[in-house]
Amino acid sequence: MAAEREGLGASVRRSEDDRYLRGRGEFVADLRPARMQDLAFLRSPLAHARILALRKPAGREARVFTAADLAGVRPIIANSALPGFKPSVQPVLADGMVRHVGEPIAVCVAPTRAEAEDLAAAIEVDFEELAPLADMRAARAADAPRLHAHWADNIFLETRVEADLSAIRASAPVVVRRRLRTARQCMSPLEGRGVVAEWHHRPGQLVLHSATQIPHIVRTGLAFCLGLEEEQLRVIAPDVGGGFGYKGLLLAEEVCAGFLARRLGHPLRWIEDRREQLTGNANCREHEYDLTAYADHDGRLIALEAEAGVDAGAYSLYPFSACLEAAQIASILPGPYRFAAYRCTTVSVATSKPGILPYRGVARAGVCYAMETMMDAIAEQVGREPHEVRLTNLIQPEAMPFDNITGKHFDSGDYPQCLRRVVAAIDIPAIRRRQAAHDGGPRIGVGLAIFCEQAAHGTSVYAGWGIPMVPGFEQAVARLTPDGGLELRVGIHSHGQGLETTLAQVAHQELGIPLARIRVVHGDTALTPYSTGTWGSRCMVMAGGAVATACRELAQRIGRIGAHLLQVPQEDVRVGDGLVRTAQASVAIADVARTWYLRPQDLPADAAPGGLEVTAGYRPLRDSGTFSYAAHAALVSVDPELGEVRILDYAICEDGGVLVNPMIVDGQVWGGVAQGIGTALYEEMEFDADAQPLASTLADYTLPGATEIPVLRIDHMETPSPYTTFGQKGIGEGGAIGPPAAIANAVNDALRPLGVRLDQLPITPRRIVAAVLAGASP
Repeated sequence: MAAEREGLGASVRRSEDDRYLRGRGEFVADLRPARMQDLAFLRSPLAHARILALRKPAGREARVFTAADLAGVRPIIANSALPGFKPSVQPVLADGMVRHVGEPIAVCVAPTRAEAEDLAAAIEVDFEELAPLADMRAARAADAPRLHAHWADNIFLETRVEADLSAIRASAPVVVRRRLRTARQCMSPLEGRGVVAEWHHRPGQLVLHSATQIPHIVRTGLAFCLGLEEEQLRVIAPDVGGGFGYKGLLLAEEVCAGFLARRLGHPLRWIEDRREQLTGNANCREHEYDLTAYADHDGRLIALEAEAGVDAGAYSLYPFSACLEAAQIASILPGPYRFAAYRCTTVSVATSKPGILPYRGVARAGVCYAMETMMDAIAEQVGREPHEVRLTNLIQPEAMPFDNITGKHFDSGDYPQCLRRVVAAIDIPAIRRRQAAHDGGPRIGVGLAIFCEQAAHGTSVYAGWGIPMVPGFEQAVARLTPDGGLELRVGIHSHGQGLETTLAQVAHQELGIPLARIRVVHGDTALTPYSTGTWGSRCMVMAGGAVATACRELAQRIGRIGAHLLQVPQEDVRVGDGLVRTAQASVAIADVARTWYLRPQDLPADAAPGGLEVTAGYRPLRDSGTFSYAAHAALVSVDPELGEVRILDYAICEDGGVLVNPMIVDGQVWGGVAQGIGTALYEEMEFDADAQPLASTLADYTLPGATEIPVLRIDHMETPSPYTTFGQKGIGEGGAIGPPAAIANAVNDALRPLGVRLDQLPITPRRIVAAVLAGASP
């Protein structure tokens, strides 16, 4: 096997960081092709209105484009085959109607962004304002105005998991009910969206540089909207400054830029500013839950009943669609718990807001908050410690692999051990002693959350959704260069995950070629195999498995040539550590490469004609997903008079299977926790009664900074998945899932002596003070 120093399990520094730290990264905004001009969009100031008339500025009409000017451009459509799903049609530029603030109405072209913005400001639009849908509950009313005129209501999709709970309702010794709500959020990567489009006349091809997570999927969507064949499109994702799901869609701006670059004959660029991102582009996370749990006197869960709503915004966004979030709630709400009866209804509601996207953790952050709130509520009712009730209900390790009540197939793990380790780390007995000794001032509380993260879902999961994207075999290309270096070509994209490093570690594990001689090529549809891209914590499982498969096949070819050079049977050689070796002799892989490329007369007669380049596909033995999991424990102090929450301690026990690079895993956990703290305490995109967004700058939309993030104590378990190449699991989203539940439970634990409970996120000072002044649960 390859040396541990650079292979699996080594905390190798990220190779891509060298260019980032030296300011040598190349992002969309850094691209400046000759003759490039800038785009700016006129966006709707109203949430719901008819466009009665639009007047372009006199003398500058040729630089302003509306829907009527986009001849042949099709709208963006993201349908689902799930029964009852109502499709929406998202026009690239509003065509007679606007359905949310920020929807693009016209696009302006000028030599600079400032000039283009001046053009947009000079456009005059006459509107007939219509009643907006600012709240998902109000939008469900029978007499609510219709956002899409051809719909009978404002529901994208309703899903049901049915069960007869009448006997349980009548007999359960313990019944607890909670109504919970999570805020709408704006995903906020450091870099916003951006696109540079240029039509290349010689190949007859549109080349689009875009800050996207899914270049191949964007190409497919663009081809449909622009009426082009896919070979007429090349999508390149250069360095991308964070994604988190925000860059996992087809943009109207991409369609406009592509169309106009071809029509005008020169490159065009659009770079999103923060005001556009906050007020007009995709949101995430807004859920509401009505939950009832039935348990016995020991807190053992008998049944769970739930109604959940998701505010999906105005349009179903391509490719994930408006059905994903709510339908996932129904399937993942039970989490890592074992119980016998479950009933759940979910609805995806159309409102006058930007559409939602699957943000880091997708539905799991809300689902974890809901389920872990119920665990604490049961514990309070039966008079036991919350961790004791959880231990009573968790799936046991001897049951693995385990199919839960919704058919989720848990591949491996020891959930009780994970919880015990984090409980020991936070030291709950010591916290209880401190609480008992409280003599005034801020109160402390402890909260727990345990959850699973299904990742790397494959064909067997997504085929049933019927959305425009279904993952299949993930492919990788491994090519040995004439001087013995290795090129890896993968269709996924790395935008903070460290995949240029970890995929090289996988190849090093198989071949022993030094990391410095391994180059990972990604983000270019012309150079890489087709892939659905980077989402769902899939890359280390899927692309990692594909790289390993390709390198193993390449090793066979290398071994055949090496054995011939050593004049021994192939079965006597081993490929690794950069060599082809026997017990007595060896030849360097670089010499094998030189033989293939430069000295073909020295090749064996049966050398593989495909040479030292292999394209291999990979899918796990079972592609229903890996299940990483974690337990989080938060210790907080809460000032009842000021509403201030301080995180005093935060412990995590995480099991991501076999860790390829523990340092990178820790970085993923840290980043996810920071975002989870934002969900718990800070981030909220509020809308007024007219569906106007109330935050348009980062002065209004609060993100946690370095001073709000505590020092994390991370403990790792490594339970291999039985289905993946090395036993690895997806782990990129877990850090963001646990904090809202753990922190909310900790705050409520601190305020329990005051008879106060908060059931809405984020838990802001204003909400805490209002609840305390009310003297009871809000």
